[in-house]
Amino acid sequence: MNVQFVDIKRQIAEHREEFVNAVLNTISRADFIGGKAIEDFENEFAKFCNKKYCIALNSGTDALEFALRAYNINDGEVITAPNSYFSSAMVISKVGAKPVFVDVNENTFNIDIKKLETAITKNTRAIIPVHLCGQPADLDEVYRLANKYNIKVIEDCCQAHGAEYNGKIVPIGELGCFSFYPGKNLGCFGDGGAVVTDNKEVADYIKLLRNDGSKQKYYHEIIGFKSRLDTIQAVILKEKLKYLKSWNELRRKHAGLYDKLLKNVDVITPKTLDYVNSVYHLYMIRTKNRDNLQKFLSEKGISTVIHYPIPIHLQKAYASLGYKKGSFPIAEKLASEIISLPMFPELKNEEIEYVVESIKEFIKTQN
Repeated sequence: MNVQFVDIKRQIAEHREEFVNAVLNTISRADFIGGKAIEDFENEFAKFCNKKYCIALNSGTDALEFALRAYNINDGEVITAPNSYFSSAMVISKVGAKPVFVDVNENTFNIDIKKLETAITKNTRAIIPVHLCGQPADLDEVYRLANKYNIKVIEDCCQAHGAEYNGKIVPIGELGCFSFYPGKNLGCFGDGGAVVTDNKEVADYIKLLRNDGSKQKYYHEIIGFKSRLDTIQAVILKEKLKYLKSWNELRRKHAGLYDKLLKNVDVITPKTLDYVNSVYHLYMIRTKNRDNLQKFLSEKGISTVIHYPIPIHLQKAYASLGYKKGSFPIAEKLASEIISLPMFPELKNEEIEYVVESIKEFIKTQN
């Protein structure tokens, strides 16, 4: 049996007619940049996130960068976790600030709020908590500290479309950033992203940034960027948004089956906090013999991914920050043990069972 890590083709096959019609309607209108289709998607996604505004962009990376710029963060320090995708820190550097890392909680993989306050200094301008794997970070403490020290919070929701924290869909604060990369819980057919916010000034500024600093064609108020979501991507996202809640429920069902089947297996399964409702963008397990397990599963036709094998603070691009091995021991430990198993809504129970049986078979060979 072959099991893909993410099989987008199944989703396309199931909804092909809807996707094709949406694209053909866009083509027939020759409506490729901006326009009503973009506004329709923005309105619906803002409503989905319980936010007043959504600004569609060309990537989650730009969403994070533009959020920093909208808060006028161009110096000082911004705190984030070292075990995310590189963009979470890269955007901090791009705006002229310095990324400061805080180690993560070994159970949730999210930023360790017990270590967060000690990283805050007079130069701290913002915190970017990453909702890794679809599980929200411990936001009560993040916002308590943000209010105490008068610093901004930018929720990195790029893996958490529809995730809930204490019954509220993220972002629970003023602003959050999303990616619509094809493999995301809500993914388009290319690159895409968005900022959602309740702050009109922030929303208006990001709209300027995405369109060459212009509200009206040929009139430019600021030096901006070209970061627009294509209309074809917007109509695809609008169609997919109808199914996001049910797709997330399927992911939770799959995670529950993984949990049940792996209960007495010598691996560490994900820990979900009582006050969150994860959307399981990723299902990561931990094992000391991770690399050999991945090779074994590959030989069995099972595709897996090692997410973030080198923590951000140990990347060559950040050598100048002076971090060394041992700077963030939990993130480094996780990076050597984590393997992401197949996870997508259309995954079949028999495929999950085959993955788990293969893991058990591998473990037997090691004893």
